[in-house]
Amino acid sequence: MSERGFGIVGCGMISEFHAEAIKAIPGARLLAAFDAVPGKAEALAAKHGARACRSLGAFLKTPNLEIVTVCTPSGAHAEPAIKAARAGKHLIVEKPLEVTLRRCDRIIGECRKAGVRLATVFPSRFREAAALVKGAVEAGRFGRLVLGSAYVKWWRSQAYYDSGAWRGTWKLDGGGALMNQSVHAIDLLQWLMGPVASVAARTGRLAHERIEVEDTAAAALVFASGALGVIEGSTAAFPGHLQRLELCGSGGSAVLEGEDLRVWQFAEEAPGDAEVRSRFAPGRPQAGGQADPRAISFVGHQRQFQDFLGALSTGAASAVEGPEGRKAVEIILAIYKSAKAGGRPVKLPLK
Repeated sequence: MSERGFGIVGCGMISEFHAEAIKAIPGARLLAAFDAVPGKAEALAAKHGARACRSLGAFLKTPNLEIVTVCTPSGAHAEPAIKAARAGKHLIVEKPLEVTLRRCDRIIGECRKAGVRLATVFPSRFREAAALVKGAVEAGRFGRLVLGSAYVKWWRSQAYYDSGAWRGTWKLDGGGALMNQSVHAIDLLQWLMGPVASVAARTGRLAHERIEVEDTAAAALVFASGALGVIEGSTAAFPGHLQRLELCGSGGSAVLEGEDLRVWQFAEEAPGDAEVRSRFAPGRPQAGGQADPRAISFVGHQRQFQDFLGALSTGAASAVEGPEGRKAVEIILAIYKSAKAGGRPVKLPLK
């Protein structure tokens, strides 16, 4: 396969994970970087042997640029993504896809119109333990799913929010503990449990100052299947705890904690179950973002980028196409709508 040329728009913290993921993929190369603050692009480009561009237009004209990854603040994804699509570039957009459904739909629509591919970054789907749970769901091993819950009890200091003017704002962060941090777990939950039919929620800003958005939220869910569930998300839970997902059904249960499987138990034992329990037993060292957003591995990004490149080569769908990336945003927006209405249930899809 010939070299696949990547470029990064937005050179803040998360762009480093993108750059490392690209570097780790044989046949992939980071060609260019652009940021509204030139010094950020220059630093990233110098570190990774790429070209720093002073304008988005110049960036998009980089020779052999095929794939653009968008790492700008969440509420600033649409503009560069749409321009890149119109320039014929395939797109990998950091989570969330955007912060409103209208802006998500604009990106999706422009990519379809331009005939380019679009993926949203959800590296948690590429963890081996998560894939095992998905396989068990599809095989019917849980029987009837009755409960599905996600708990993201993380910690972010006040200094974290003060470190960027966009952090903790509705316009550019799109929300707080849910839209920024818990979005990964919410995506996993709906991926495993199926569509959400309604939510009833409360949110609050309980431990931070100078932010517009929630640092704590709790929601009760009804899934389209009839199963019930819970989402708890916070950036005010010191010292920060591993993300936890629980799936329970009439035929079995599984509990994901970070990259471990705390529970893997089914009414009908299958060959390999004991080995799974042993291999993913709690206590292994884990690099999680529960207290430090930098303390994660780029390997999930690498796996997703490789999946995307494979889809480009074969014409098959990638694991997280644009409409898939929209789903978690819709659930979060429904939670916000319910919370603003004093906890009144809100049905999905949103109108």
